[in-house]
Amino acid sequence: MAAATPEIRTFLCRSDNIGVLMRDPATGACAAIDVPEAAPVLRALDETGWRLTDILVTHRHADHVEGIPEVKRATGARVTAPAKAGAAVPEVDVTVSEGDAVRVGDLLGQVWETPGHCADHVTYWFRDAGLVFAGDTLFTLGCGRVMESPPEVLWHSLSRFLALPDGTQVFSGHDYVLSNARFALAADPDNENLKARAAEAERAKREDRFLIPSTLGVERATNPFLRSTEPDLARAVDLSPGADPAAVFVALRAWKNRF
Repeated sequence: MAAATPEIRTFLCRSDNIGVLMRDPATGACAAIDVPEAAPVLRALDETGWRLTDILVTHRHADHVEGIPEVKRATGARVTAPAKAGAAVPEVDVTVSEGDAVRVGDLLGQVWETPGHCADHVTYWFRDAGLVFAGDTLFTLGCGRVMESPPEVLWHSLSRFLALPDGTQVFSGHDYVLSNARFALAADPDNENLKARAAEAERAKREDRFLIPSTLGVERATNPFLRSTEPDLARAVDLSPGADPAAVFVALRAWKNRF
């Protein structure tokens, strides 16, 4: 029998971090994806009545883990974190690496190592549920800043997402959608899908909501970094239409850094 469709709650943490709770209705197990700060996570749990059993950490940066000790004390949740993060993630119970599996009740996820933003970054892909928790690797209309590797490493990580079904929901770690949209329109100005998405982002801001999750199909059509395979994006960075997508990505990321 297929696993039940998970229940999801998203909410803002800090100034622009996205908090996510995922609950398996069949078992009541519930996971937080990162804990940027404790209060919003505990408030969401109180509002939903859900019982937190797990914390799945995408990477070691403070704005993703600093709320873990307080939330773990309050809930007793098991903390799963990237093995490569070492001691930088507090209160870790389980470490994971490429190809490992994680369970939240009956929900089964696969661990991808997706370095580039930082060396220890992982992504959690729940295939049967059609969800991927991308942390700071893939954003709505954007991607993470390269911090600890050559930019080609982040391109390799991003390219893995291109193999996922269009309907896969993508949960990212920050809401940078308006600044991402401005850059995307500069890089890909003739993209009608992107123009519509940027207008949607503006409406969402006015209505005090955010475009997370996105879907792989939407990102494939509108996110310039995932579109590094497209001739229009190669031309935008003064490369030939048949240029290596990794080279296109490197040029786009360098442009975004100074945009």
